[in-house]
Amino acid sequence: MDGNNLVRRSCCGGLQEEGVGVSRRRVWGSPGGGCGGLQEEGVGVSRRGLGARRVGSRPPPIHYKTPRSTPNLPLSVTWHRGSCIGLETHRNTETNTMGKEKIHINIVVIGHVDSGKSTSTGHLIYKCGGIDKRTIEKFEKEAAEMGKGSFKYAWVLDKLKAERERGITIDIALWKFETGKYYVTIIDAPGHRDFIKNMITGTSQADCAVLIVAAGVGEFEAGISKNGQTREHALLAFTLGVKQLIVGINKMDSTEPPYSQARYDEITKEVSAYIKKIGYNPATVAFVPISGWHGDNMLEKSEKMTWFKGWKIERKDGGASGTTLLEALDAIQPPSRPTDKPLRLPLQDVYKIGGIGTVPVGRVETGVLKPGTVVTFAPPNLTTEVKSVEMHHESLPEAVPGDNVGFNVKNVSVKEIRRGNVAGDSKNDPPKAAENFNAQVIVLNHPGQISAGYAPVLDCHTAHIACKFSELVEKIDRRSGKKMEDNPKFVKTGDAAIVKMIPQKPMVVESFSNYPPLGRFAVRDMRQTVAVGVVKSVTPKEATSGKVTKAAEKAQKKK
Repeated sequence: MDGNNLVRRSCCGGLQEEGVGVSRRRVWGSPGGGCGGLQEEGVGVSRRGLGARRVGSRPPPIHYKTPRSTPNLPLSVTWHRGSCIGLETHRNTETNTMGKEKIHINIVVIGHVDSGKSTSTGHLIYKCGGIDKRTIEKFEKEAAEMGKGSFKYAWVLDKLKAERERGITIDIALWKFETGKYYVTIIDAPGHRDFIKNMITGTSQADCAVLIVAAGVGEFEAGISKNGQTREHALLAFTLGVKQLIVGINKMDSTEPPYSQARYDEITKEVSAYIKKIGYNPATVAFVPISGWHGDNMLEKSEKMTWFKGWKIERKDGGASGTTLLEALDAIQPPSRPTDKPLRLPLQDVYKIGGIGTVPVGRVETGVLKPGTVVTFAPPNLTTEVKSVEMHHESLPEAVPGDNVGFNVKNVSVKEIRRGNVAGDSKNDPPKAAENFNAQVIVLNHPGQISAGYAPVLDCHTAHIACKFSELVEKIDRRSGKKMEDNPKFVKTGDAAIVKMIPQKPMVVESFSNYPPLGRFAVRDMRQTVAVGVVKSVTPKEATSGKVTKAAEKAQKKK
């Protein structure tokens, strides 16, 4: 039996791995992953240990791609990370030729802790995704045995999470589904407050947010209250640049009376008012009454809500309309990918993979990453050559904005680069650490007053670093941006100000106008988001000469 087949099956086929000669190694990474709380253990499979018998013979998931050999990467390496390394292209198994490419988009599912995110997401994956029949039957049987039959969709997600936490590599197919137009990857966003940090990392990579609110008596009110997560999640999504929103009004089966139009109208009105305050235009947002459990308006029009005439959204380039959540996802506008800007790739994690070396992982935000590129990592100011770029066992000739990739770098140890560092092209406006920066900050929720000297944690791209408010430059009107007061003594909830900030550890930020994904941030303190902001201008640190690896020197000489 060929080794590649074993590897493909052991990593993607979802079969038990007893007796398979797989060396399982915990890979360096931040606890809880950096991917919306998804913890993925890297699996390094050495080719030498492939004299193992195959256990069971389950067909691979519907959507998978056989790893293809690349000059620098043995076939047997799998790098995929939770739900975050984008999507592989689908293969037409009959003819074994590539099917027509659909666009890949990332969505984040947000909302209060018991709003039904897992059930709704599980339902979509279950019906339109890559879980094979036998896995579904196994989950259903287990759920029924444990008396959890009513949770079978959430159970799918919980099982995947549990398996992932135990270090079993879950095929990415389980975290995606198809619409008519798109391959959708789900970035998991847990609802508990403690997960907000991971939610920020996940949300900063999403093209669209699906906000799930529960319509049950008392449930909606709990989620939208001051302490609920509905408001904070929606606000963070907007601040972190997720400009497209869909609202799923879930648990319509548990309203009084069930499937109540009055309750739907009441919730729509309140959520519209809130998202408008944040900055979304409700006219561009689809509101869909659903039951993630019963399937009402998920994939097919519900017979139980005949009063619902469908959702309509208005946009400059013509609107869209439909009835179901799936249709709303299909109406997402494909994101524009800024390939013409210089490269910026914030690292989510750095892996050490046996036989390969150091593999940073992250999403290309701007520019293009290709094998052979000489990249500089800031703040460490380390320059090296990229040997290969992969997304889902697939070697890429180039990675473009929106792609979550792993790339192999030579002569760099995992200790030299870390999450929060940013990779850029060493020849084209490489990233630099910031000495200080000016930002426009809006205070959302602070119990007291903020004055100069305040040093909370900033979440900007994948970095979580304390920054000092060194000077309150001016107070401004949060709507118009006009100056109201010079050098205010303090700012409080509801105020907007221009603030000079000094990172307390080396950190890369960019002005929002140049590199939007690296120019917006959330300010966190006391386990909540106290302010949000955008970077107006940056004073870079004078670059000291950093390490240039031999591989980089060689590559530079060739050119």
